Amino acid sequence: MSTAALATETARRRTFAVISHPDAGKSTLTEALALHARVIAEAGAIHGKAGRRATVSDWMEMEKARGISVSSTALQFEYESCVINLVDTPGHSDFSEDTYRVLTAVDAAVMLIDAAKGLEPQTLKLFQVCRHRGIPVITVINKWDRPGRAPLELLDEIVDRIGLTPTPLYLPVGSAGDFRGLLRRGPDGLPAEYIRFTRTAGGATIAPEESLAVADAAEREDEAWTTAAEESELLSATGQDHDQELFLAGHTSPVIYASAMLNFGVRQLLETLTRLAPAPGPRIDVGDRPRPVTDPFSAVVFKVQAGMDSAHRDRLAFMRIVSGEFERGMVVTHAQTGRPFATKYALTVFGRERSTVDTAYPGDVVGLVNATALAPGDTLYVERKVQFPPIPSFAPEHFATIRAASQGKYKQFRRAIDQLDAERVVQVLRNDARGDAAPVLAAVGPMQFEVVTARLHTEFSVETRLEPLAYTIARRTDAGSAGELDRQRGVEVFTRTDGVVLALFSDKWRLQYITKELPHLTLEPLVAAAD
Repeated sequence: MSTAALATETARRRTFAVISHPDAGKSTLTEALALHARVIAEAGAIHGKAGRRATVSDWMEMEKARGISVSSTALQFEYESCVINLVDTPGHSDFSEDTYRVLTAVDAAVMLIDAAKGLEPQTLKLFQVCRHRGIPVITVINKWDRPGRAPLELLDEIVDRIGLTPTPLYLPVGSAGDFRGLLRRGPDGLPAEYIRFTRTAGGATIAPEESLAVADAAEREDEAWTTAAEESELLSATGQDHDQELFLAGHTSPVIYASAMLNFGVRQLLETLTRLAPAPGPRIDVGDRPRPVTDPFSAVVFKVQAGMDSAHRDRLAFMRIVSGEFERGMVVTHAQTGRPFATKYALTVFGRERSTVDTAYPGDVVGLVNATALAPGDTLYVERKVQFPPIPSFAPEHFATIRAASQGKYKQFRRAIDQLDAERVVQVLRNDARGDAAPVLAAVGPMQFEVVTARLHTEFSVETRLEPLAYTIARRTDAGSAGELDRQRGVEVFTRTDGVVLALFSDKWRLQYITKELPHLTLEPLVAAAD
């Protein structure tokens, strides 16, 4: 493919993640976007969580049972002239490490805010990750069909708590709980159009829209329209109109009010993404050099996942293409080992649905089948060597030993633990004293342990016993310090699968005491989940 053709294909891509606090409606929004792109005929979320079918992006039995996403899922579809790569992320803070890995693979983020609750802790943490990585953010204030707070109050909270200037592209007509439609703001911030929605049964199909001129909107909606128009003018007076440069620089955020459950405002979000979100650009390698999108093929693995389909005992490595054209069957080099890697089996994934992909371009997310040699953070390339920075592991705060309930299942148990470790579902720690029969699991949050035991049961038919350990803090150390640390009360030293030596402490006071009494020992903080 010519450089010009490659640049054209790249410019069509929009790769983004949906981030929010749990239960803000991420998976529902994901399905609503797919519905508006006409890649599914009917949304899976109906009449709230009690009567809800599992969404197409939730494939794990645990996700279906709880109505939450605990694993990121990549969906690809076309909308108008663009190719959308949408990565739905876990919302629960216990899985923030998985969300962080996803955010290394996207060019933009949609920050979903509950209209009644406003900014919540997990949303704040994930926004800080976006800010740190320079990822521009589009804000969606969701659930406007339910009682909630005032529109401008929510905007003020965004300014006050995260220092981001919201620039609404659309304002709601009707208060929270009385969602009638959207006022589209023009480039000057003045009302330009009224988009009126009509509800459908359970929000399972696309909500019909009616476009009205400003004069007709004022006559139709009276006070509700007047209020929205006055709010739009007030925002213009305070400089809260969209500026593309400020948005891409991370200083402002376009805002849309919506109801993902009713499919109100979803088309407007899709059009905003295609029009304003950035196309893929150069990525910085470990030598601090940019890799242009028109360079020969390179990609970063950001997630490894098995068990997505009980009929296929395979493991998928999701890679984000950074540069060049990918062709199925091409032999690439695995930067971490220098070994060749064949890409005969390459897929795009839509929930549980798989489709073979023959070609892909920068920004696309492709799943490589049976990629047992790959781990999150690995680099693949052809021709000119490149390696991108690794994805850090978060500091674990919860620890437990795990062992097979039956000795007859020991080999299956070992194989399963190694697989979940490679996927980074959880960190696996070992030392000589405990042996391989009872490795220690280290997690950011306790729900990660539930995922491990559930997958061991469903995918490997291995029942396990989990025993919590009384450690709360981990520090990186080295072989020279390990022996002396192991002799201290309330401390135990382990080696992580990647070779990192970790010292676990019972509490912060024990850590403080040892740091003071033995200052010559190596004890380095790990990346915290809130960083």
